[in-house]
Amino acid sequence: MNYRHEFHAGNFADVMKHALLLRLVGGLQKKEKGFLYLDTHAGRGAYDLTRAATGDSLARRPEWPDGVGRLTGRGEGPPGVAEYVALVRKFDGSRRGGTAADGAPKFYPGSPWFVREQARPQDRLALCERQPGECAALREEFQFSPRTTVQETDGYGAVRALLPPPERRALVLIDPPFEAQDEFARVAVALGEGLRRLPGGVFAVWYPLTERARVDNFFADLRALRPPPTLAAELTIAGDAAPVKLKGCGLVVINPPWQFDREAEPMLEFFGAALAQAPGGGGRVTWLVRE
Repeated sequence: MNYRHEFHAGNFADVMKHALLLRLVGGLQKKEKGFLYLDTHAGRGAYDLTRAATGDSLARRPEWPDGVGRLTGRGEGPPGVAEYVALVRKFDGSRRGGTAADGAPKFYPGSPWFVREQARPQDRLALCERQPGECAALREEFQFSPRTTVQETDGYGAVRALLPPPERRALVLIDPPFEAQDEFARVAVALGEGLRRLPGGVFAVWYPLTERARVDNFFADLRALRPPPTLAAELTIAGDAAPVKLKGCGLVVINPPWQFDREAEPMLEFFGAALAQAPGGGGRVTWLVRE
């Protein structure tokens, strides 16, 4: 696999994914009992945005200015957005000893950092990354983090190996690079395994919006699993006619915490306006399986 997330770090997809991930964590923390956070494709944990303009051999246009770069200088937005932006600023400032005068970030955190920042003493993190170089960086990033394990392993296998956890509660993030043609099928198999092992677990799957037909087939596979309540939160930054390859992204959530949909909808509407790259963008929440 050639995918390196640092070239995409902080783009509109990261903004949407991480802001909603924080709401999922907050929803689970409404109960005192701890939970396991399992990240199947954790990446390296921290990203230098200056490297986003450098490909493997050629310069490239960074994606973060049209993502988190549009938000760090803005003060408005739903409460969930403000929380997300504040955490990005905190991470960026901690890496370089202060925030730039223009508000533009230089460093951006990965999903595990956002969860670790919100984790309570009773919560636990299991981070999986199969690429050796990325996993080495992830291990170094989290070497002093309590109640956190880092494994160089296939994250899909970790769903089978680590569920059910002793806590009997879990938030599982499946966020693959979608380079393989059968990625949606592998996700569906992993979800079926996860639901058999932990029917009440919260499972979140990030997916790209490039071909609607592939996503709709994925939704059909999900419904065939006869899952508990399941929703899809989607953000589009361009309409179908726009010459943009990645027109949006989504987050499927199985067993969403109470009122997660009500928190997500205004955030998606805000992102749809703030992050649009062409006419036709927007955000919505759709129930695939009703409560």
